[in-house]
Amino acid sequence: MEGLFTANNVWMMICTALVFFMHTGFAFLEIGLTRQKNTINILFKNIFIITVGLLLYYIGGFNLMYPGFAEGSAGFLDFAGFGISAPENGMTTEYADGGYTWWTDFLFQGMFAATAATIVSGAVAERMKIGPFMIFTVIYVGLVYPIAGSWKWGGGFLDQLGFYDFAGSTLVHSVGGWAALVAVWLLDARIGKFKNGKTQAIPGHNIPLATAGVLILWLGWFGFNGGSVLSADPELTSLTLVTTCLAAAAGGVIAALVSFLKYKNLDLTMFLNGILGGLVGITAGADVMTPESAIIIGGIAGALIVFAVAFVDVIRLDDPVGAIAVHLICGIWGTLAVGIFSTNPEHTFLIQLTGVACYAAFCLATSFLIIFTLKKTVGIRVSEKEELEGLDAHEHGMDAYSDFRLNEH
Repeated sequence: MEGLFTANNVWMMICTALVFFMHTGFAFLEIGLTRQKNTINILFKNIFIITVGLLLYYIGGFNLMYPGFAEGSAGFLDFAGFGISAPENGMTTEYADGGYTWWTDFLFQGMFAATAATIVSGAVAERMKIGPFMIFTVIYVGLVYPIAGSWKWGGGFLDQLGFYDFAGSTLVHSVGGWAALVAVWLLDARIGKFKNGKTQAIPGHNIPLATAGVLILWLGWFGFNGGSVLSADPELTSLTLVTTCLAAAAGGVIAALVSFLKYKNLDLTMFLNGILGGLVGITAGADVMTPESAIIIGGIAGALIVFAVAFVDVIRLDDPVGAIAVHLICGIWGTLAVGIFSTNPEHTFLIQLTGVACYAAFCLATSFLIIFTLKKTVGIRVSEKEELEGLDAHEHGMDAYSDFRLNEH
């Protein structure tokens, strides 16, 4: 038993490291798909999110997300106190069915917490002031995410209802996606994105780096989904990694194919976002799907990416990295797909839809309140001069590539 406990805990720590490495993938993807004059700004935000996110999760987030709802509680909001201290059985096989220790539990869940704000970072790239973004991150990661997480993963009212989200299609990706939608709407588009009623492409400066970012994210998903088994159970971890990879592959292939049929070109960025869409789509039910279902879910997510990216442009929302299409649209699809394809008959479409609606209402309301307040008080948009010359020079006083400075407008 002790050997199994150690093996489980080591697996969970490896998965924690893989999820941590995903922040490298997010950073590479975001800077690759945007212009080089804003590279430092994006990297600064990504580093801020992971460092401050972990501290916030220690201060109160973990105990807000896992408050230990009392019997008979409404399961909506509770708090177990500031800081963390291991319970008596926190380092023994009695804790978490011998899957991992209390400290591993905290660190693994803490890595997820920061991801929600990282999704917003890419969507608001190239025109949001760094200060207001940092304030938003502190509130959203410190309060909104753990409260939302407690409803399912903390044993709250949605968990009691039977809502299912294995690794976070809704709890992580849609929670970040709803905030990204609100932020993009309140910020307005980048200068030059929409001219004379037409969408203008603003190419990223380093597509090879974006490609590396997606491959790193795919690797990180081995920990994101594989670790969500919460043990090293051979059968369940193996199945989870198979469904995860098949969905990613199907998402990429179908996105590339649909994009080719629609636009008559082989768009690498659409291929990449299709992979991510497949990964996000399978995340809600990776442990309760057959391989065939995973391919269908991933393939539909890949097709959704192409049409969602186009729709976001049609309604004149400027999302430089496709975060809304990937994390919000595919997050919703993946969560609903559990009610269609799950091998567990207790998972129903109506309950999944109820969960999606609850998170939509909560995240839209809270993110709007935070960002709208910031907009009306300190302002959230950089000046036209700062945007044209680049946020790196104006907000950070440095260049990402000092030997290759370009005059980008």
